[in-house]
Amino acid sequence: MGVLVVLDRVNHDLLMTQLRSKVQDKRLLALIGKYLRAGVMVNDQFEASFEGVPQGGPLSPLLSNIMLDSLDKELESRGHKFARYADDFIILVKSIRAGERVLKSVTHYLAIKLKLVVNEQKSQVVKVGQSKFLGFTFNRGKIQWHAKTLHIFKQKMRRLTNRNWGVSMGYQLFKVRQYMQGWINYFGIANAYQGCVDLDHWIRRRVRMCYWRQWRKPRTKVQNLLRRGVRIQSAVACGITSKGPWRSSKTPGIQQALSNDYLKKAGLCSLRDGWIAVHYPNQKV
Repeated sequence: MGVLVVLDRVNHDLLMTQLRSKVQDKRLLALIGKYLRAGVMVNDQFEASFEGVPQGGPLSPLLSNIMLDSLDKELESRGHKFARYADDFIILVKSIRAGERVLKSVTHYLAIKLKLVVNEQKSQVVKVGQSKFLGFTFNRGKIQWHAKTLHIFKQKMRRLTNRNWGVSMGYQLFKVRQYMQGWINYFGIANAYQGCVDLDHWIRRRVRMCYWRQWRKPRTKVQNLLRRGVRIQSAVACGITSKGPWRSSKTPGIQQALSNDYLKKAGLCSLRDGWIAVHYPNQKV
């Protein structure tokens, strides 16, 4: 079962009480109190903060952990197996019925002891293979990407490889590489070697499509293909084709001109290489 706590409803008095039991520095406590009550700007209007932890700030995850520390101890005392990161946690039980009982019990504990509300829409009792925790799911003891995680990644890559973006290929490849490296550094722990290989193939095809789109005119396309070693017959056939950029990106002439090695030298990284670096750090790619 997965549970998401609504931390914008945190009771400030309860949080400060927990902090005072662990922190003796009065100046630090006063500063945290001001941070909690700082308020927010909504549509150019100031709104005071009487409850909740400011989201997005560097201190927020730490305060969330302090607030939910007593929940961790409660779950441990009950003998539950669980994992928690900030306000998102997963509890492992033996059956759906047991999960429903635990969800009800945890919801009651949070409401009474910590005055916190559970996000009912994002909290669910499901089998492990249908669960979602920090972007991952689990199947037969293996960590896998959740379907939503993969969908979000592809949507982002489609935006970064939009053939009508209007920026240089150098900058476009820089942004693609930046996102890919950050993504695989986090999601690379999944058992997804083949998934990385498949995504690399898809990404390279989208990058080739961007090159093809930027070359625009048939004459420019032919010249660029010839410059990259494509035979004249193949270059002319590619240059005058009526196929769109996506279909053209799969033709042999374009794949030869914009080979994997060429794209790597141009700055495109590989999810496969990143995955290997995570799982086999001492192995050269």
